[in-house]
Amino acid sequence: MQETAMQNVFGFAHLWENGDLISHSVAILLALMSVASWYLILAKVLDNRKLHKASRAVGLFWSATTLAEGIQKLRDVGGDSPYAQLAAQAASCNSDCEAARGHLASRFNPAEQMERTLRQQLSCTQAGMESGLTLLATTGATAPFVGLFGTVWGIYHALVAIGISGQAALERVAGPVGEALIMTAAGLAVALPAVFAYNAFTRVNRVILTDLDAFAHDLHAFFTMGKPFVANTARVHPLRDGKHSEAA
Repeated sequence: MQETAMQNVFGFAHLWENGDLISHSVAILLALMSVASWYLILAKVLDNRKLHKASRAVGLFWSATTLAEGIQKLRDVGGDSPYAQLAAQAASCNSDCEAARGHLASRFNPAEQMERTLRQQLSCTQAGMESGLTLLATTGATAPFVGLFGTVWGIYHALVAIGISGQAALERVAGPVGEALIMTAAGLAVALPAVFAYNAFTRVNRVILTDLDAFAHDLHAFFTMGKPFVANTARVHPLRDGKHSEAA
């Protein structure tokens, strides 16, 4: 019976019942940080799955017979996908930008207007993809220190208990020491998922933005040159290919 009571001293229930305002505040703050970070993690996972699915529709866009059909194929996969938004903005600029007479933007030539439109859309997409990452980074960086503060506060309570009793008996310091250990573990438990998720999402965003940038270049070439850009050395440099053929 006594062993069970000693184990309960190191439990979270004992921490909450015997903790003061500061220890309660630290525990609540860690809980809020954990809930917010896990909400963002789950939301980002769902968003990244949608983006990965939308990226597969780029091939369908280029296989379409008309521009409207290609944009519709992108929207069928995901109406709010950044690929569909890029194509729609490029198509809109192709028909409207040159007609914007009297505006500062009309001083750009058509190719520069198209580049400006695509760049602005990419910036908006990047801002949306990076939203929430600051909170994950902040949680990963500060949660261990919040838990450490709770640890220090628990050790302080242990020292106060020793000073009052005049002896370092286990029953006097078990509660505060348990509080300190729980705060340390809670801080790490909150920080580690946030750090791993931040690194993973940063890499995924970098890959997706690179793909979007390539798609934007293809759209720019399509609307300004009349055909999509083909990243093939033999077609971009036909003379070089001919020289290689002769050398062979």
